[in-house]
Amino acid sequence: MTRKFAELSGPQTLERLTADSVLVVPIGAVEHHGPHLPLITDALVAESVVSSLVPMAVEAGIDAWQMPTLTIGKSDEHHWASGTLWLDAKTLFDTLVDLGRSVATTPARKIVFVNGHGGNTALLGVTNRELRRRFGLTTFSMPAGRGRAGTGRDGEPDEQGLGIHGGWFETSMIMHLRPDLVDESLFAPNVPEQFAGLTQIGFNSMPVSFGWLSDDFGPSGIVGDPTGATAEAGKEIFEHSLEQGLVALKEIDTFTMPARPVLG
Repeated sequence: MTRKFAELSGPQTLERLTADSVLVVPIGAVEHHGPHLPLITDALVAESVVSSLVPMAVEAGIDAWQMPTLTIGKSDEHHWASGTLWLDAKTLFDTLVDLGRSVATTPARKIVFVNGHGGNTALLGVTNRELRRRFGLTTFSMPAGRGRAGTGRDGEPDEQGLGIHGGWFETSMIMHLRPDLVDESLFAPNVPEQFAGLTQIGFNSMPVSFGWLSDDFGPSGIVGDPTGATAEAGKEIFEHSLEQGLVALKEIDTFTMPARPVLG
């Protein structure tokens, strides 16, 4: 029996979805990832995780449904690079709001964005509140890949906590998922030196964020070091992502918010 929302008929959405259904939306990007990775990297990770995660959730007793992948995201940090397809913030925001409006016509009231692209993160936070306020939905977003920077140990490159784009983590994931799309002969590190010794300014968990474009750190557009990436590491990261994703969906499944009216 299908667990893909788009494979249902219209009447089946009224019959099979309930207020307890959890609609899981993969969202990614089609953007420059250096010479060694495909443009589809972020969307591929998001869709692959959701495709595996939804059946796991169903087996765990969660009424989870896989939504169609939102492939193109907010990738203007890579606007300079040929091949990048991107929507500006307003266009993507409006698209996500329209998606929420559409979901609100079904019995489902929970929607989860599983995000494969860091450039979407801030906008998804705004979207979650907008969908809650306007359509009464209970909304969530979470990362698709639960990865980390290379540590410099056990054959990993030392990315100094900066492996955020096209580095060891992403490259390993794609080597696991689609090794035919990875060109190992073009692996080259690009770990920005200006962050060395900084305790406040940086990426991920650092408290001070800043505006940046990927070619601010060099012409490759990479922020990280793919050398040392392996399919074995990618498999471990992928399986860890599924484990953590299932924990998250279990909490989402039992998480409750008060009912709110649909404002439109």
